[in-house]
Amino acid sequence: MNFQEPSSGYERLESQISWYDEKSKLAQRNFKWGRYLVLAASSAVPIAALLEYNLIAAILGGLVAVTEAVQHVNQWQHNWITYRSTCEALRHEKYTYIERADPYDALDDASARKLLVERVESLISTEHSKWIASQERAAETSPKADPRSARAPN
Repeated sequence: MNFQEPSSGYERLESQISWYDEKSKLAQRNFKWGRYLVLAASSAVPIAALLEYNLIAAILGGLVAVTEAVQHVNQWQHNWITYRSTCEALRHEKYTYIERADPYDALDDASARKLLVERVESLISTEHSKWIASQERAAETSPKADPRSARAPN
């Protein structure tokens, strides 16, 4: 069996595993660095206030607020977890297919490739739907601009 055939769906599976793996790593790194920044800045605020460095304390407080807002908007923790979960589900599907374990065990090559494509696309579609739902939830919980503060066009 040649796993590299474009018609097998295996090439798409490999590219999706790679994409989800990279995006998961990036989201994890961004989430953790954001948390470290918030921890360091928020810990330094009382020290700056105690030393009466009010401007520095204010800047650090603003940095904490902005970092938290960026974390909320970008949903790095959620993306890290869901992308990692999808990546591992795709890897599971890959090894199940390669070893012809259930549900591939009783199928001929053409039927196994068809089932692989269906299952991989279902995993990707499910993750995409969850991502859309999380983005909509994030938009709903974000503070809305007060329409009265909007400037009228000139």
